[in-house]
Amino acid sequence: MQHPERRILEVEGLPIACAQVGEGRPVVYLHGALTTLEEGLTGLAATLAPRFRMTAFDRPGHGHSGRDAGTGSAWRQAELIHAALTMLGLERPVIVAHSFGGAVAMALALRFPGSISGAVLIAPIAFPEPRPEMMMFGPRALPFAGDGLSLLAAPADAVMLPALWNAMFLPQRMTAAFRDGFPFELASGRTQLQADGQEALEMIRSLARSAPLYAACQTPVQVLQGDRDLVVNPLLHGRPLAAVLPRGRFVNLPGLGHMAHHFAPERVAGAIDEVFLQADA
Repeated sequence: MQHPERRILEVEGLPIACAQVGEGRPVVYLHGALTTLEEGLTGLAATLAPRFRMTAFDRPGHGHSGRDAGTGSAWRQAELIHAALTMLGLERPVIVAHSFGGAVAMALALRFPGSISGAVLIAPIAFPEPRPEMMMFGPRALPFAGDGLSLLAAPADAVMLPALWNAMFLPQRMTAAFRDGFPFELASGRTQLQADGQEALEMIRSLARSAPLYAACQTPVQVLQGDRDLVVNPLLHGRPLAAVLPRGRFVNLPGLGHMAHHFAPERVAGAIDEVFLQADA
């Protein structure tokens, strides 16, 4: 399907980009690392748009959204997304979020619980741990040295990034919809990779702030994750997150990897329905 054009919002001095498709109750999509809003659209829009009003965001620093010194924090991103939702007039949406987007969604649920109906998290990063992206991309966000390191890494990026995008889909293969509809050139830009670096450097701090608060979160949350996820270990993140949340539920997707929603979009739609039912009860 053809992707809708982006709309640029001015949020606290930063451009925040989004695209909207479909009609119905509001659903908001937050993508993970190394991607843009097209990731969510290629995976879910065909299934969600007939039933929901889907708003996909470029998270701060990604795609056409701006960044500043604070936007590596999942909590700061949550504040900006919340302000954007208010500007768009989206009342109590369900937040659908993938990977690091899940960390932002949980910060949003913890910081502004009354503003959303709930969340559907796909392979979320939920607890602090050392991760390879801290070494791969973190140095690019360092003051002064970051620009030079990014330039030096450019030849290696031409090989590394396609390998990483393909690895995200393992054990499945990258879908044709993603291959044909995702803006690889935009996602591999220097400033975007520096934004990934900012998030990597701030990840432990962001999650260390969130994790102690999960047990008090009353927002309905469904966690969907493939049991063959090679990027985010469900035993360290998805399952324990759902277990500690008072209104959490874990849904195992057998045989699927990190990009499970591209292969089981109907399971995401069903989880959204369940979250709305919980919120309405």
